[in-house]
Amino acid sequence: MSYTNYIFKSTVINVVSQVLAKKKNKPFHSIYDSKTNKIVIGSSIQRIEHLANARSSVNYKASRCFIADAQSSNARLQKKNNNTKYENNKYYNYGNILNALFECETGNYHTFCPISCVAWLYQKIEDSFFLVIGTKTCGYFLQNALGVMIFAEPRYAMAELEESDISAQLNDYKELKRLCLQIKQDRNPSVIVWIGTCTTEIIKMDLEGMAPRLEIELGLPIVVARANGLDYAFTQGEDTVLSAMVLASLKSKKINPLTSISHEMLDRASLRDTPSEDQKTNTQKTLVLFGSVPSTVATQLTLELKKEGINVSGWLPSQHYSDLPNFNKDTLVCGINPFLSRTATTLMRRSKCTLICAPFPIGPDGTRVWIEKICSAFAISPSINNLTGKTKLYEREKYLFEGLEEYCSLIRGKSVFFMGDNLLEISLARFLIRCGMIVYEIGIPYLDKRFQAAELALLEQTCKEMNVLMPRIVEKPDNYYQIQRIRELQPDLTITGMAHANPLEARGITTKWSVEFTFAQIHGFTNAREILELVTRPLRRNLMSNYSVSIC
Repeated sequence: MSYTNYIFKSTVINVVSQVLAKKKNKPFHSIYDSKTNKIVIGSSIQRIEHLANARSSVNYKASRCFIADAQSSNARLQKKNNNTKYENNKYYNYGNILNALFECETGNYHTFCPISCVAWLYQKIEDSFFLVIGTKTCGYFLQNALGVMIFAEPRYAMAELEESDISAQLNDYKELKRLCLQIKQDRNPSVIVWIGTCTTEIIKMDLEGMAPRLEIELGLPIVVARANGLDYAFTQGEDTVLSAMVLASLKSKKINPLTSISHEMLDRASLRDTPSEDQKTNTQKTLVLFGSVPSTVATQLTLELKKEGINVSGWLPSQHYSDLPNFNKDTLVCGINPFLSRTATTLMRRSKCTLICAPFPIGPDGTRVWIEKICSAFAISPSINNLTGKTKLYEREKYLFEGLEEYCSLIRGKSVFFMGDNLLEISLARFLIRCGMIVYEIGIPYLDKRFQAAELALLEQTCKEMNVLMPRIVEKPDNYYQIQRIRELQPDLTITGMAHANPLEARGITTKWSVEFTFAQIHGFTNAREILELVTRPLRRNLMSNYSVSIC
C-alpha cells in the first residue's frame, strides 16, 4: 500500500466525525497530493504520524505531502484556473499550481525598511547622491544597517525632519533647496535621489511638486522615490527607485524633444541599407536588462548573451546616470530579480516596452532558461554542439551541476523551510529542489503572479523532473503559524529574516539569514556555488559540532 493511499483511507473513514469535532477548536489540517489532485483532512497528530511514515519510506521524495490549513483548502478547490499570456503568444497554465498550493495568510511578518536599498544603489550608480528624508529613526537604521561611518563621506545623507518641519513652521522647499545646494557644491553629483520615508507620507510632503522647481534652479536632475515602510519587503525599495528613474527619463525626453527626434532620424538613416524587412525589424530591437547587480555579474551576463549573438544595449541602473538607456516601443526589457514588478509595469505602460517573461538567472538552470527566453524573443536559436546535438547552454548547465556535486551531496535529501523576507524565495527554492533538497514551504511577502509566471512554470517543471511534489507557497505568511509549522515539520534548515533567526536557533532549529542572499553574488552560471556555500554553511557547522561531541 502506497503512502498516499494510506493517508486517504485512514482519513476518509473519520472525516465526518473530524469535521464535527472541528467546532470544538481542535487543530485540523489538510494534506495535498498532486497525483490524485485531492486534499485530505486530518488532525495534526495524524499528520505528524504520516510525515514520520513518509520519512521512513524509500520513495519519500515522490510521496511527501505538504500541509495547508483546512479552512482555506475548500477555497483553493473552488478557484478557477488562470491562464497568463506571454509576449510570444504562449500560454502557461499555472492555475493548478496556485489553486492547490498557493495561500495568502495576510499575517504579521517582519522585514527591513525599504530605504535600505541605498546600501547597494549608491555604490552601483557612481555619480549619484541619495538624500533620505526622514526622522532620527531612519538615520539610526542607516547608520547601523549600512555600517558606514559618516567620516567616510559616503554618497548618501539624511535630511532629518525636526519638530518645526513636522508642524509646518519651516518652508520645506527652502530647506531642501539649501541642502541640495550644499550637496552640489560639496559632491557635484550627476543626479540627486530623494528617498521618501514613512514620515514624509504621513505629513504629506509634496516631494514630486518641489523636485521640478529645484531641478530648474539647480540645473541638476532630481529623482523622487517613495521607498517607505509600506512595501512588503525591503528589496522593493530598489524597485521604487528604478521605477522613478524610468519616469524621470521620460520627463527628460519631453523637455528635450529635439534630441529624441534627432536620434530617431539617425536610427532611420542607419537602417536604410538593410536588405530585408525581417532584418530591419531585428536591428531595430534593443535589449535592456533591469536590476542592480555588481559590475562583475553584469559583465558575465552580458558576455553570456553575446555568445548567443545578442547585444545588451544598456542596464537599468547604469554605473553613470547619464548612461541610462532609451526606452521605446522597440525596446525589449528583461528583469534579473523577482522583486522588480513595479519597474516592469512602468516600462510596459509608460515606455511601451515589451517585457520578456523569463525565469530569473539564479542557478545554472534558471540562467539557461533565462537566456533561452531572450533568444526566443529575438527569434534566435541557441547555439548547438554538432557532436552531441544538444545546445551549448544545456551542456554548460550539466557541466556546472557536476562541479557542484560536492555541495549537492551535503544537502541532498535535506529539508528546507522558507519563512519569506526578500522575494527571492521561489527562485532559491527552485534551485535547491534541483540540487536535491526537500522544500516544505515557500513563504513570500508578496507574489506578483504575472511577473513571476515563468518562474512558477520552471518551478513546476523542476519538481516534475526531480519527481517531487510542488511545495506550498504562502503569501504574506503569519509568523506565528509559521513557527508552529516549523515545530511540527522540524526542517533541517530554515531560511528566515534576522528577526527570527536567534529565537529559532535557541529552540534548536538551524537557520540561515535570508538577507545574505540579497547581498551575495548569486546570478549567472558561475555564481551558483555562492548560493550553495551559503546554504551548506550552517549544515556543515552542525556536522562539525556533532562530530566533536561524538569524539568527546
